[in-house]
Amino acid sequence: MDQKDTEMNEKGVSSSTSGVVVQVREKKGALRAAIPYMPFPVAVICLFLNTFVPGLGTFISAFTVLCGARTDLPDRHMCCVFWLNIAAAFIQIVTAIVMVGWIMSIFWGMDMVILAIPLGYREQATPQQL
Repeated sequence: MDQKDTEMNEKGVSSSTSGVVVQVREKKGALRAAIPYMPFPVAVICLFLNTFVPGLGTFISAFTVLCGARTDLPDRHMCCVFWLNIAAAFIQIVTAIVMVGWIMSIFWGMDMVILAIPLGYREQATPQQL
């Protein structure tokens, strides 16, 4: 058994006893990365607005970028990120007629709330708790 484990490790395949750690990092598109990190109450309000009027919460969240909210696009100018959020709101409003925008709007609001959860809690919580 030891010889088989050694052969597998030499080939780059790890055995079940070696304890390999895999890190997964989500790659976001430009629109998704433009979602601002807002205070929790503001994110909840935007989720509520997005649930009942598609795109309205996203539209309001665009203005938080102009007020200094951080995004996952640090290399882009704040006006560019503002317009990306306005574009996302416009897409949600236009496609709400066929329900796609409404669903997108609700998921967008949920992402806002997830990003608003304090970082310390996100690091301690397991994915099932979030």
